[in-house]
Amino acid sequence: MRFYRATAFLFPRSYERRVLFFCFGAVHVPLLACIALQALTGHWEIGTLVTLLVATLVGTGLGLAAIHALLAPIGEATAMLAAIQNGERIVAVPEGGNDLVGRLLNGVTTAANDTAARIEQLVDAAERDPLTGIRNRRGFLDSAEQVLRGRSNAVLGIIDIDHFKAINDEFGHAAGDVILKSLARKIEDHLRRSDIAARWGGEEFAVLLPHTTVEEARLVMERLRATIALDTELGIEDHAVTFSCGLAPVRTFAQLGEATKQADAALYSAKNAGRNQVHILGF
Repeated sequence: MRFYRATAFLFPRSYERRVLFFCFGAVHVPLLACIALQALTGHWEIGTLVTLLVATLVGTGLGLAAIHALLAPIGEATAMLAAIQNGERIVAVPEGGNDLVGRLLNGVTTAANDTAARIEQLVDAAERDPLTGIRNRRGFLDSAEQVLRGRSNAVLGIIDIDHFKAINDEFGHAAGDVILKSLARKIEDHLRRSDIAARWGGEEFAVLLPHTTVEEARLVMERLRATIALDTELGIEDHAVTFSCGLAPVRTFAQLGEATKQADAALYSAKNAGRNQVHILGF
């Protein structure tokens, strides 16, 4: 470190040029020594000097090129570390040997993998509902944006547990939490892998059914509604659990906000009609 700091005035913003500078000087030592010797003796051998000069220049060029190539992994490692600090993902990290540069690259690989894992854990935690384990509203919107990138038939559903406040008041919030977790599992188990389910907030859940028509979505949600209503293990002390659902078509992510309003309106229509129903406005 002492020599590194002492020579920092040479190319202070380029470590590579500093190394090349010293290598360039070291390669020319034999030539300078030969010139000094012949000057002292007064016996000049021009052929020898020319040969030594050409050899020195060729050696210098090859040496500088080799050193530049050998220093390249350090530059890559530095750039990757900067990217990691900025929260960027490292797609590929070059492998090194058992030398200094190899150990540096292995260290960067470890740092990149650890950082990526922590980022994924943080993102997953930020997009998951801690009670039910399924997506929260943020996770739902992020996933919906990916699904709705291209125009396609999709249906948004808003689910609301019927009389959930009464359940909490009568049996306690712990019992209500059990129902929320059980319903979340039922919803995810009932849907396809391509479908998206999330806890929208409180006792509400949201589902997005891509590549689905409104009538197909109605059949899916009616089957789920009937399954939940007949599930004796989901209720508490013979208290049946039912839900109401509102559906709305959506084709692009930009339309999701309006589709949410339509699904909410359909949900309220289902509740006003007696609950435990699936409604679609205009159908």
